Amino acid sequence: MDSGHRHGGGVAGKWKKRPTIFTNYRAPLLLFTFTVIAIFISSKIFISPSLLPLSPDSRPPQCTHTPGEKYLWYAPHSGFSNQLSEFRNAILMAAILNRTLIVPPVLDHHAVALGSCPKFRVLDPNELRFRVWNHSIQLIRDRRLVQFSSIIAVSLYELEEHMKQNFKAVRYVSMADIVDLSSLVASSAVRFMDFRVFVSKWCDVNLSLACTADSSMHSSLLEKLRQCGSLLSGYDGNVDACLFASQEDCRTTVWTYQTDDGVLDSFQADEELKKKRKFSFSRTRKDVSRALGPGSTAGSATVLAFGSLFTGPYKGSESHIDIHEAPNDQRVQLVIQKIEFLQFVPEILNAGKSFAHEMISAPFICAQLRLLDGQFKNHWDGTFQVLKQTLDSLKQKGSLPIHVFIMTDLPRLNWTGSYLGDLEKDSDSFKLFVLREEDELVTETAKKLVNAAYGLKLQSVSSSFDGREQHCSPLSLPDILLYVEETICGCASLGFVGTAGSTIANSIELMRKNHACS
Repeated sequence: MDSGHRHGGGVAGKWKKRPTIFTNYRAPLLLFTFTVIAIFISSKIFISPSLLPLSPDSRPPQCTHTPGEKYLWYAPHSGFSNQLSEFRNAILMAAILNRTLIVPPVLDHHAVALGSCPKFRVLDPNELRFRVWNHSIQLIRDRRLVQFSSIIAVSLYELEEHMKQNFKAVRYVSMADIVDLSSLVASSAVRFMDFRVFVSKWCDVNLSLACTADSSMHSSLLEKLRQCGSLLSGYDGNVDACLFASQEDCRTTVWTYQTDDGVLDSFQADEELKKKRKFSFSRTRKDVSRALGPGSTAGSATVLAFGSLFTGPYKGSESHIDIHEAPNDQRVQLVIQKIEFLQFVPEILNAGKSFAHEMISAPFICAQLRLLDGQFKNHWDGTFQVLKQTLDSLKQKGSLPIHVFIMTDLPRLNWTGSYLGDLEKDSDSFKLFVLREEDELVTETAKKLVNAAYGLKLQSVSSSFDGREQHCSPLSLPDILLYVEETICGCASLGFVGTAGSTIANSIELMRKNHACS
């Protein structure tokens, strides 16, 4: 169900052998010290809301005001492709319910995971929302612990170097910075507001203070944000006409529109699973407009908070959202057509096209190979076999060498001994191309995206506050390698070979189907 793609590996080979002058008792002591430091630095994760209950006067100012604009907030999760799929569903829900969609950041791969809908084992909506809120606030603050590698005793110098290598600044990237929403905005089909602007407005905070070195100000601000996030996550229950936090998820509900309201879904948990999981509920198909739209309790709330909006086909049903057309609502039908394929912003598209036309400068095939993540690490033979068959066929038909763009999470230094290593050695038959995060094309494109700041400019016309001065100054460039690679694969005129079961491969196929490179 998940997707993601990252380059890089561990820290093997970077550490000297432990000095013999270190005695055994110092190893656990140093490791303990490092762990404490890491926990301290990564304490951006907030305290569980159950430990610090909300006080009545801690509710966001908007809860005490007369409701005007109404918002939809949800909790994206997993890899980018899953997040993009959820974003499309969120746009659809916002259109149906006539709410302003809060555009989330792109969460780090697997920073938040949902669980398994087919196995009826997923995070509670409140917990999922609060985890997403915490991670989003971490990204706003720009600095956090991004990697913690277990180590044995080393010298203090080596420990310092290790921390420098494994702690780095992380740039907040809005989904609107990556995905082009201009056609939806131009048609006024859906209203949008960036998450940072919403937080500033709803929680009544200046987010630029999150970057200050003033610890007392930090503490006060973070507590206010924690209280605000806890309320919006639903831990305080539904709050009058302020908030409706939906408790529906893929275990209980399949959302529909203008059809099948109140009937049981075709896919249900069997009795053995119900007994094992200790529940008795059934999955019901519900019309989202009737349940959460005008005239309902949720419909009167200023903020409607969903949990996960991920869905996927399973055993003849959809796991959570089954809305593919709206013949009786032309406005929603137009949105469904527009979100079928959401294009990347021009900066990313231009970068991918530039690499394809100027760096490769010949007809080429793209191979997207997921080899290290999750289930894919156990299926190397099958993944390589499809690519080998395709390349063998091209060798018989065309001129040599065959140009191949490789998109993989396996570091190039680790290709030796694999089929990729064999291809690399056969330079008479194949010319391989890869793109790296540090390549000039990627870094220059990232700078353009930072300057474009599409997310912070993307507010509904009814909002008089844009918040562009209320965010932390960037300390690093956004990681956009994945999106440029997908665009390059969309330009592969000799064909595309993707990893079976990878949603990244599905995204690339969709790009190719919609001629994104033309």
